Amino acid sequence: MKILGLLAILIISAAGDDFPLIFHKAPKPLAKNAVVENWPRFFGPRDNCTSKESPLLKTFPADGLPKVFELARGDAYSSPILVDGLLLHFHAVDSKETLDCHHAETGKRLWTFNYPIKYKDRYGFSAGPRTSPVVHQGKIYLVGVTAMLHCLDLKTGKLIWKRDLMKEFQIPQYFFGYGPNPAVHGDNLILNIGGREKKSSGTCVAALNLKDGKTTWTHEDPWGASYASPVIAKLQGKEVALVLAAGESRPTHGGLLVLDPKSGKLLSRFPWRAKIYESVLASTPLLVSEDQVFISDCYQLGGVLIKFDKEFHPTPIWNERFFGMHMMIPQKLGNHLYGFAGRNIPDTQLKGINLETGKLTWEDDMRWKEGPRFTGLFRGSFLQVNDRTFCLGEDGSFVELQLTAKKAIIRQRTRLFSARDTWTPPVIHRGLLYVVQNTKGFDGSSTRLICYDFRHNED
Repeated sequence: MKILGLLAILIISAAGDDFPLIFHKAPKPLAKNAVVENWPRFFGPRDNCTSKESPLLKTFPADGLPKVFELARGDAYSSPILVDGLLLHFHAVDSKETLDCHHAETGKRLWTFNYPIKYKDRYGFSAGPRTSPVVHQGKIYLVGVTAMLHCLDLKTGKLIWKRDLMKEFQIPQYFFGYGPNPAVHGDNLILNIGGREKKSSGTCVAALNLKDGKTTWTHEDPWGASYASPVIAKLQGKEVALVLAAGESRPTHGGLLVLDPKSGKLLSRFPWRAKIYESVLASTPLLVSEDQVFISDCYQLGGVLIKFDKEFHPTPIWNERFFGMHMMIPQKLGNHLYGFAGRNIPDTQLKGINLETGKLTWEDDMRWKEGPRFTGLFRGSFLQVNDRTFCLGEDGSFVELQLTAKKAIIRQRTRLFSARDTWTPPVIHRGLLYVVQNTKGFDGSSTRLICYDFRHNED
């Protein structure tokens, strides 16, 4: 421990006076035949928590996954973003939303950008960002918990343009601050705005020019902004923006908007929102096929599979009350969806559902005993890498699953840490696994971002 502490001090001194980095051990070299991918936005390159990286670690070591480095973390639920060997870490430190850019293998900080915020969560949750950076063609698009939007240069962190969306569009704080990640389409950044310029309506969705931030189009709608991110998808052969809209309202309203991403024209709308006032939509829409989209609500309605005809008229194929996701999207494997359904820890199970019939095929609490206490995955987060399914549990466990139409099997498991609110999905880049601990650990450990060596090298 003394040697590790000395190493940490040396690295801190080399990188900056207040740089909170602990370096453990350099990772194994990448295999010669390694397949690597960038992770440029919250749910990855395909917006569904999947990656094509290989080869990866086959067996979890008995003493835990080998750590490469750790970074201190402020308040946040944001996800690490990895592009071309750069790590972007977005969090709030001393009432400033801060974006740190690090070398992805050493943790060395290359630059930092911050700005002051005033935010207090009315339910006592984190005071930091809910969104993650979006990287596109050498630029970063960053929107924080108070809806301040910045465009930065990826290499230098230099500000290119900014907009105060909350002020301009009169966005309410909503339940948990501003939360949806932006999406890129063509020359535009598409945002789930949720403005309230009028008493009962406002700019629900907007497209801003990537180069200068000027408004390209807006869609006016009373539904407001949800905590789910817009997704660009090809539906019936046409590119569309799938936007879940569901702000704070009495009575509640919201659901799926299908928009033309070039013009903002409304192509379709499908209401799907619980009547419970304190309800949100936070699970991002999932394109299931060329004409089907799955959305869900964990409070009352559950999940629904919607089919769209060529005129984008929506028809619900099936709905299942007990297959509603809270935050994570389900994984599609074969003709089944698999997801953590339920609102809170006590009532959450991993379930499988047949896409053709809408019938639940199995459910599993995914819990086990560790020492004197029971634990489990609860509202877990998926990472699907080729034919391997990994999952980060809500309290810091990490498992590899085998999901079939009949059951779920835990193939192997390890514990990364023990802490609540582990709601940020794990990320893979160049064979390294990045996981964040959002709250203080049961053992007193601090909030942090941890990089693990997940490479498999047979060279």
